[in-house]
Amino acid sequence: MSISAVDLKKIELQLGRTPRDLVEVVARGTCGNPAVVKTKPRLQDGTPFPTLYYLTCPKLNSKIGSLEAAGFMKELESKLALDENLQKNYLLAHELYLKEREAIEEVLEISGVSAGGMPSRVKCLHALTAHALAKRKGANKIGDMVLNEIMDWCQTPCISEEE
Repeated sequence: MSISAVDLKKIELQLGRTPRDLVEVVARGTCGNPAVVKTKPRLQDGTPFPTLYYLTCPKLNSKIGSLEAAGFMKELESKLALDENLQKNYLLAHELYLKEREAIEEVLEISGVSAGGMPSRVKCLHALTAHALAKRKGANKIGDMVLNEIMDWCQTPCISEEE
């Protein structure tokens, strides 16, 4: 798997920096631009990197940041505490996340640590949403709930080709 030069340039524009240790683009906005990339679990400099799925779309990042600022994480954490089916889904999402990351490379320093607070907390909506976009609907219901709040995140491209 590789990332095209065109996608790499788009991701660089989205992030405002050179991206590190990407594996592939795993989700795109309706505009066609990358929205989520898969990253290596150990960066080239040796740093462990537990975030397998990373959001690149600045519009999506901004909308999720607004949700976090409005306290949506606490609302989701309350739902998680009360809903046994949601707890089971979140645990399974965590387990599958770990399996997929370890299939790329096992990194002992982050063994058992997934992202976004899984399996018991809601800590980072960005990571959970990235996971939901990378997988099928229902694979990470917390991430799906975030997406339901911001369904219009890709009305127009987040970057232009002229940049």
